[in-house]
Amino acid sequence: MTQLALVIDLNVCVGCHACVTSCKQWNTSGMAGPLADFNPYDADPTGTFFNRVQTFEVGEYPNTQTVHFPKSCLHCEDPPCVPVCPTGASYKRLEDGIVLVDADKCIGCKYCAWACPYGVRELDEKKKVMTKCTLCVDRITDIALPERDRKPACVLACPTNARLFGDIHDPDSEVSVAIRDNAGYALMPEWGTRPANHYLPRRKTAMRIHKDELIRTDNPLKIDGLLPKPDKSEPSLDDVTTW
Repeated sequence: MTQLALVIDLNVCVGCHACVTSCKQWNTSGMAGPLADFNPYDADPTGTFFNRVQTFEVGEYPNTQTVHFPKSCLHCEDPPCVPVCPTGASYKRLEDGIVLVDADKCIGCKYCAWACPYGVRELDEKKKVMTKCTLCVDRITDIALPERDRKPACVLACPTNARLFGDIHDPDSEVSVAIRDNAGYALMPEWGTRPANHYLPRRKTAMRIHKDELIRTDNPLKIDGLLPKPDKSEPSLDDVTTW
């Protein structure tokens, strides 16, 4: 069975939020409809987002590092949000494993949010229905789009290629190879939900400096006395510049 998912490389994610804004834009104008925002420019704004980036520090001063951790629905292979839904609004597609919410059936009871151990379900305060990442299902299945564009908006927007998309059940897919070659891991596997989305761990990159790079080399023009030097009689920038 096909299981579509995201693989996120934490080693190259820079926390730019391009995935967040592109996700918001696409889903607001897509099948999900407008995603509510209240008081977006006030001190205490609230809004509905399918994708968020959590940024935090690890380590102890002065040896600290900043971690950017994108998180959205993990499209679990055994999603706890599905069986608790009293109306059947939450469901998992058999053909591709994507977990979705039928807004026409959802009554906003929040049972799915309580069941989700990852905190990725959100209530749209305006429509009073639960929302979540859809892997841009309306985009990836749109045959009118070129094949290269049939990917989630967040994947296409990522400037560092930190986000990959594909079938994790296909051993030869890009995502499966990335998981296998980079020791990719699922988030909180102890819950037994079998998250489809995976993360590639952060690793320290070794810095290699060759001996010849440690030798300071002066500018040849300086050695020969040929560096450009204006005459003292010429006006300075302060004399000719209007501040």
